[in-house]
Amino acid sequence: MTSVGVRSLLLFSALFRVILIVYGEWQDSHMEVRYTDVDYVVFSDAASLMASGDSPYKRTTYRYSPLLAFLLIPNSIIHRSWGKFLFSASDLLVGLFIQSILKLRRVPDKLCTFSVMVWLLNPFTFTIGTRGNCEPIVCAMILWIIICLMNGNVLQAAFWYGLVVHFRIYPIIYALPIILVLDPHIFQSGQKPVLSYWTAGQGKTTQSSTDVTYHCTMWTVLRKIFTRQRIMFGLVSGIVFLSFTGFFFYLYGRAFLHEALLYHLTRTDPRHNFSIYFYHIYLHYEQKISVVEKLISFLPQFMVQLVLIFCFAQDLPFCFFVQTVAFVAFNKVITAQYFVWFFCLLPLILPWSNMKLKWEGICCIFVWMGAQIHWLMWGYMLEFRGKNVFLQLWMASLVFLAANTFVLIMIIRRHRHSPVFKGVEHTSSKNAIKLE
Repeated sequence: MTSVGVRSLLLFSALFRVILIVYGEWQDSHMEVRYTDVDYVVFSDAASLMASGDSPYKRTTYRYSPLLAFLLIPNSIIHRSWGKFLFSASDLLVGLFIQSILKLRRVPDKLCTFSVMVWLLNPFTFTIGTRGNCEPIVCAMILWIIICLMNGNVLQAAFWYGLVVHFRIYPIIYALPIILVLDPHIFQSGQKPVLSYWTAGQGKTTQSSTDVTYHCTMWTVLRKIFTRQRIMFGLVSGIVFLSFTGFFFYLYGRAFLHEALLYHLTRTDPRHNFSIYFYHIYLHYEQKISVVEKLISFLPQFMVQLVLIFCFAQDLPFCFFVQTVAFVAFNKVITAQYFVWFFCLLPLILPWSNMKLKWEGICCIFVWMGAQIHWLMWGYMLEFRGKNVFLQLWMASLVFLAANTFVLIMIIRRHRHSPVFKGVEHTSSKNAIKLE
């Protein structure tokens, strides 16, 4: 299939999402179980408050940037489904960005189209936007940052990175791999970085852009670390983040700071939570848990993140993917919408995977889905039947963590390591060999 196939796929996906939004309106009006996500009601209420000149944080449980409420102001002016169309459009944009990234790395058309299908036809993804969840906007911004870096637009990547971290705090985990990939021997001033392309039967890369010997004086080390590109990225992204944060703090004060940022660092949720910390949170929910105790749960996450970053940073999309899976799996609060964070990155790594759909791929799918369904069974017994199955639900959370770990290890073992960029020295030497 060619790019025409991708365009047809995008058109079909757009029509399908419109039908789902229209159907969702009908279900909300005629059935007891609503199609619309409860968070969408919260977003809409906050947007309505902002439209009338009030703080969006007067709406309880609104714990997002005021930018989200601002984007949904047309909900109370044009139609209440405006946000669903916005989120679904972002969903389609993710599909387009997936194609752009893979085409930049010269992935064959057929494989590129298949990878786009993994996102656009995934039930998790096409329902998340049509039900009114904002995650597709975040996914689109993250993929756009990757595109900017691949095109050498560090300044633009820095702007969007600062914005996305303000909008949704979790992409802060991508800061270190981005800094590491801004290698001085790849990102030269006024020179577009050289991409490494997809090749059939590609083996494990034996030489990376950093496989060069240097005279290691302290000054040389500092110059290698604090390069112009890295300093510029850090300054611009930091200024953008602090500017938006400072502006909204000026408008909405401590309510904004607590609800949009600090709350997510110390969040505890005794229900609707896949996390292994769920049972501890439940047992101590009515007690005052110290901030140190809340923050200590980040230690396993931090250690796993460091290992993954230093192993895979040069293979940037793959690094983002394994980071996100590990971050979600070890988080103290896990909800189903978090899975979209790594689903948008999955199509970017499929062309470099040696895993066969039969049988390893099917095994991974069934293990992951089975562990999730097992958890949902006990969740149903607790939430809808009122059974005292907290211990069983916690055991199901342990099984789910084990399933995530198993699948992640399988993906890492079957991945063909492929740095996104080639070093200038490496590229020059190869060209010299060809000339000889």
